[in-house]
Amino acid sequence: MKISVTIITKNEEKNISECIDSVKPIADEIIVLDSFSSDATVEIALTKGAIVKQEKFRGHIEQKNLAVQFAAHDFIFSIDADERLDSMLIDCILKLKENNSTNQAFTMNRCAYFCGKRITHGLWYPDKKLRLFDRRIAIWGGINPHDKVLLTKPVEIKHLQGNILHYSYDSIECCKEKREFLTSIYAESMFRAGKKTSLFKIFVNPPWEFFHGYFLRLGFLDGYYGLIISIETARSVFMKHSKWYQLQKTKMVFADS
Repeated sequence: MKISVTIITKNEEKNISECIDSVKPIADEIIVLDSFSSDATVEIALTKGAIVKQEKFRGHIEQKNLAVQFAAHDFIFSIDADERLDSMLIDCILKLKENNSTNQAFTMNRCAYFCGKRITHGLWYPDKKLRLFDRRIAIWGGINPHDKVLLTKPVEIKHLQGNILHYSYDSIECCKEKREFLTSIYAESMFRAGKKTSLFKIFVNPPWEFFHGYFLRLGFLDGYYGLIISIETARSVFMKHSKWYQLQKTKMVFADS
């Protein structure tokens, strides 16, 4: 079992070195698909031994599928530049390689760090991800920017111990800025897909998201940052549906004129 690790990047000079170092123990090759970074991302990746390709950014899903096409091996481990593998997950994957596992799809938990604090409750953990897969039976899909691996035929999915460590946001302000950007992408993607939202979802879904994460999923156990995450998650839901609804209304105005 040989594994190609794929990473998509755009201006990730502060993350790419540690990301590559964390996957080296499991990787038979590392593919970095860069969207013409203006910082030192490419130079750092090359010095770390990665194979670097550059293509215009077409969307998270499209970019990750393209990265898979550049891989030399059928088994793909996909990781984002702000993620790392912990030692337990590395050991599990090495055992799969040693035993030449016949499984074709593997999930693992993702554990986020928010403003330097490890988050272990709420909607952020356990955040199960399918990241190791045989590309002959899988493809990236979903709705941008929320990409996910879709299996093209029924296979047994094995869950691995250990975590992907996600160093998500260094500050609350960074979180707000990034979510402003991502919610716009999501709203536009849903609108283009012909999906519809409503005023009901704008006003009901956000408080439910807060209640679900903070109380039902015990987000309050993560203290102050657990509260902030729950608030920001609810705010993101509000922004997604508000922007999406505005696109619908704009289309209706043009249709009537």
